[in-house]
Amino acid sequence: MTQVATLPEPLATVAPPRSRSGGTAWALWLARRLGLAVLTLWLVSVLVYLATAALGDPVRAILGRDFAAQPARVAQLREQLGLDDPLGVRYLRWLGGLLTGDPGRSIASQRPVADLIGTTVVNTVVLVLVAALVMIPIAFGVAMVSANFRRRRGDSIIQVVLLTLAGLPEFVIGILLVALLSTTVFHLLPAVTISSQRGHPWDDPTTMVLPVATLVLTVAPYVSRIVRATLLEVLDSDYVELARLKGVPESVVMRKHALLNAIVPGIQVIALQLAWLTGGVVLVEFLFNYPGIGAQLVDSVRNHDVPMVQALSMIIAAVYVVVNLVADLLSILLTPRARTAISS
Repeated sequence: MTQVATLPEPLATVAPPRSRSGGTAWALWLARRLGLAVLTLWLVSVLVYLATAALGDPVRAILGRDFAAQPARVAQLREQLGLDDPLGVRYLRWLGGLLTGDPGRSIASQRPVADLIGTTVVNTVVLVLVAALVMIPIAFGVAMVSANFRRRRGDSIIQVVLLTLAGLPEFVIGILLVALLSTTVFHLLPAVTISSQRGHPWDDPTTMVLPVATLVLTVAPYVSRIVRATLLEVLDSDYVELARLKGVPESVVMRKHALLNAIVPGIQVIALQLAWLTGGVVLVEFLFNYPGIGAQLVDSVRNHDVPMVQALSMIIAAVYVVVNLVADLLSILLTPRARTAISS
């Protein structure tokens, strides 16, 4: 019995897979990342509110020993803070105010929190941006010099210095700078930041030198070591060796081949360090009496000002999320394979 071979269906009847357009793929990726960012901030808001609520009765913390002797004041504060309502109702009311730009009133000063944190947020943003603008070229420059002198004495000295700075906390670096440049050895710079109520710290640039230097010396070693490791990996690659064999100068190889491939890992570590600066700046601002969100957060915790602590914590969390989102976007834009993977 003969078997009849069945012919395959014409190719025209099989629809080819459709690929999404580049614009649609980018829109979907951005929407997904924004959704994850919003979800992260919501989870942080829940944790912040539950953590501040678990600290105990804020009225008792505010009044201290006078808690039992002032029942009228206790009732007033409980009504002001809405403590008689269930926890879920209080959270939703606080979240609604946070989304509308009204995070509540400060317990210590009886003024709106938004009015109190506006100037300090600007001061901290300026401090972090100035430190980043100084730190990035220094970190990349040190990494390039170290990679150029690898396995030689210059590289060894640089690595010892970077490891030493990386092992020192920011407040130790700040104290050492104050002792060196403001007190015993040289008296060149003011030890604390002095600004008027309506002025800004940058009105006198000398008062910002030590805080900026402390942040730069704290963050630059990490960025420099990551960039150096990437540079060494690129310098040992085949296409760099081919460029050397063609007679391309070493400076051109470092600048056009190695450095461009080290930018993406550098962006990621810079984003992590900038996000850390937003939280780590607390100690630096408190040390130098810098009028930013760090010093304000310390004062709010000391005064048991729960609305201020909640608002400042959410600002720091929002900076973390935004900086990492921007870093991911820049990394994809600067990496051809990542752009192709999203568009396909």
